[in-house]
Amino acid sequence: MTGYAYKTLDAVHATASTEELSLSVEIKSYNSRFLEVFVNIPPSLAGLELKIREIVINAIRRGKVEIGIKLKDNTSIPISINKKTAKAYLQAITALSETLHLYEEPSLSLLLSMSGVIETNQSRNDDFYWEKLEPLFRSTITQLNNERVREGTYAQTHIFSFLSALEKSLEVIEHFAHEEENILKERVRGRFIAYFTEIAGNYSADIPADVAIGNRIFAEVAAVLMKFTIAEEISRLKAHFMEFRAEIKRNPSPGKKLDFLCQEINREINTIGSKAYQLEVSCEVVSMKDALENIREQLRNIE
Repeated sequence: MTGYAYKTLDAVHATASTEELSLSVEIKSYNSRFLEVFVNIPPSLAGLELKIREIVINAIRRGKVEIGIKLKDNTSIPISINKKTAKAYLQAITALSETLHLYEEPSLSLLLSMSGVIETNQSRNDDFYWEKLEPLFRSTITQLNNERVREGTYAQTHIFSFLSALEKSLEVIEHFAHEEENILKERVRGRFIAYFTEIAGNYSADIPADVAIGNRIFAEVAAVLMKFTIAEEISRLKAHFMEFRAEIKRNPSPGKKLDFLCQEINREINTIGSKAYQLEVSCEVVSMKDALENIREQLRNIE
């Protein structure tokens, strides 16, 4: 979402009729979860701010966008002198000087500095300025988005690289998951065999001891596997990875959805880590967390 663009009227759409008019547009964008638009424009262009924001909203989905517009208008401004107002000021000053016995002729510069003596017939012409500013602003937005696309392509390459690392780690975990289930089964079975007398005492005398033990072992193994198996987490991670890739391909602005998927992926990785018995699985969990953190870092630059 980072980018920078700068254009001036002299370089774009300059005409003979605008020789006295100078416009410049500078746009900066930074990473942000939401769209934030800040517009800094001269007071004479204040009426165009809503139109400027509308263009930005239609062109950019996420990011902090700072817009700076400068205007230099050297066209002549019609000026007139309000003689009635000047005479009124002169009469009032003369009367005051007689009252105070301070006989001093008011200067011309004093009269001209009084409010309302000099009048300018300058009226704000939003249509005129917008005709010059709109193509310049749209061109600058296009330049900004081209820069953002370049940054996004670079980020996407890295994201896919880290996603592949996640998938490889999951393959290793899946391989050890079957082995881990067998280890759990043997541990439970071993405990029951070791404590045979205690377990057999919980069953009726008319039930063969080996059948009673077998049934108890089956129930305990099932309970342990339900608590510690990671088959569901592996299945959900595979689904999240597939959706992650699909979202990038089908959505031109996948940032928010990918953020959500990262949260879900992180939840499944943490669950696997809490259930892991084998050192190899724990090591892969650490690698997956590192890869996921790198993906999240890159997603800050994805709209």
